Amino acid sequence: MVRLNKIYTRTGDDGTTGLVDGSRLPKHAARMEAIGAVDEANSAIGLAVCALGGSPHAATLTRIQNDLFDLGADLATPGEDFTPGEMTLRIVDAQVKWLETAIDAINEHLQPLRSFILPGGSEAAARVHIARASARSAERRAVALAAAEPANPAALAYINRLSDYLFVLARAVNANGADDVLWVPGQNR
Repeated sequence: MVRLNKIYTRTGDDGTTGLVDGSRLPKHAARMEAIGAVDEANSAIGLAVCALGGSPHAATLTRIQNDLFDLGADLATPGEDFTPGEMTLRIVDAQVKWLETAIDAINEHLQPLRSFILPGGSEAAARVHIARASARSAERRAVALAAAEPANPAALAYINRLSDYLFVLARAVNANGADDVLWVPGQNR
């Protein structure tokens, strides 16, 4: 269990932040950009949870929020050993598989896509779309990190699947796609 007695430590006043292994990085480093983007996605998902009220989808998103804290811990642990351990939290393939199963379960009830859809429909769906776009941003930052130094492949897969999940969830919230707003190419020329 994490215990935070004091919120400020002053250790970051020099523009660095600590990682799980005790090393410090500049707050603008690629690793910190990825961690921050995951935090932003998690916050956007929190707004979607509020919009969904007591629906089962809200509970699923809360589970995902917990996974995103795991993802943040994974990204905050540099190195090439991606095996979870007693003191090392890593995203695992089972978490990716769970998301894939959730995507498939929602997608089987959706109307087939006839066009790209505009982010919107209902307020709840629009908030889920904001979370989806934020997850895509986090993915881009995680991929940029992986291009520069080792990153857990399962973590990269998880953040990729997350935006897919949020896309199908937004459609489900829009009456299983019936209330989606379709893109009409060139409509305003």
